[in-house]
Amino acid sequence: MFAKKMYLVIVSIAIVALVAACAAPAAQPTEPPASGDDNITIGVTMKFDDLWLTTLRDAMSEYAATQPGVELVMVDSKEDVATQLGQVENFVAQNVDAIIVIAANTDAADPMTKAAQDAGIPLVYVNRLPSNLPEGISYVGSESIQAGIMQAEWLAEQLGGKGNVVIMNGDLAQEAAQKRTEGEKQVFAKYPDITIIREDTGNWSRDQGLALMENWLASGDQIDAVAANNDEMAIGALQAIEAAGKLGEILVGGVDASPDALQEMDKGRLDVTVFQNAKGQGEGGIQVAIALAKGESVEQFTWIPFELVTPENYKNYMN
Repeated sequence: MFAKKMYLVIVSIAIVALVAACAAPAAQPTEPPASGDDNITIGVTMKFDDLWLTTLRDAMSEYAATQPGVELVMVDSKEDVATQLGQVENFVAQNVDAIIVIAANTDAADPMTKAAQDAGIPLVYVNRLPSNLPEGISYVGSESIQAGIMQAEWLAEQLGGKGNVVIMNGDLAQEAAQKRTEGEKQVFAKYPDITIIREDTGNWSRDQGLALMENWLASGDQIDAVAANNDEMAIGALQAIEAAGKLGEILVGGVDASPDALQEMDKGRLDVTVFQNAKGQGEGGIQVAIALAKGESVEQFTWIPFELVTPENYKNYMN
C-alpha cells in the first residue's frame, strides 16, 4: 500500500513539472547586460598659475560642460616634471577614458607617453608639442615657430631693416620658447643691419621680464626693439621702459594677444602681439580626447593658426 501511494505522488509531481515546462516561454538567447554608462572621464594635467593657460583651461571646462556625459578631472602640474608624471600615473590607475597633458617640459614627456600607451588610454598633448610624439599620440596646438616669424617680420619692417634687438625667451625646457625664438632669429638673420645684442630667459613671467629689461637698459646699450616670447614678459619690459622714460622709443612685441596685452595696445604702449587661440586649443583638445575615447580616428596633429595683432586690428580681438 505504501509503495502504491509513493508511486502516485511521484507521477503527480512529474505531471505538474511537465505542464509547467509547456506553459513557460521559450528560452531567449543570452545577451550581456547593458552597462548604461556612456560617460567619458578625461584627466587633464597642466599649470594653473598662468594667465593665458587659465583662459585655455576655462575654454576646456566650458566646452566639456556642453557635452553630455563628459567629466573633466583637472589637476595642477605646478610646472614640475615629477609631479606631472605622478598625476598621469594616477589617471591611469583611475582608468580614465582619455588624458590631456600640457607638458611641464616638452623634452621630458616620454615617461608620460609610455604610461598612457602601456595602459591603452588615449593621450592628447595640447599647446606644448613634445620633442618626441610617436604615432598614435595626438597633438592640438599652434606651430610655435610661426609666432616668432610673424612677430619678427613685423618688428623688422617697423625698424626699417636696421637696429638693435633683444630677445626674451620663455622657459627653454618647452618647445614653445625654443621654436618662437628660432622663428625670430630666422627672420632677423635676413637683415644684415639688425643685430641681436641680448638674449635671456624670463620664464614667461612679467616680473622676470621687468627685471631683464631693467638690467639691459642699465647697460647703456642702444635698444631699438624687444622680441618677447609671450605677452607677460613683454608687459614687464614695458614697465621697465616706462620707468626709464623711454616709452615710445623702443618697439615691444609679445605673443598670445592676452586681455592684458590688448589693453596695453589700446593705451598705445604695446606695438605688436600674435594671437594664440586659447579657446580654439582648449576646445580642440577636448574634441580630440572625446573622439579617441569613443574609439574614433583623428588626425595626429590639429593645428590652430596664429594671427598677427597690430594697432590696426587689435579691437577685433578685445572680446
